[in-house]
Amino acid sequence: MSDTPHAATIARIERALERIERAAQAQGETTRALSSRHAALRTRIGDAIGALDAVIAREADAD
Repeated sequence: MSDTPHAATIARIERALERIERAAQAQGETTRALSSRHAALRTRIGDAIGALDAVIAREADAD
């Protein structure tokens, strides 16, 4: 009988570890998705700034 409380405690710890592992995996996936979105946004912003710079340069040459 003395093993039963220990077995129940170990089972609870194992379930908690499983939940932690699932949460960590989900967080990793979220981080990768955000990183990918950030890179795409950074590229688009760089393109937009380049286009604005070209417009400003043309206007400066026209003056």
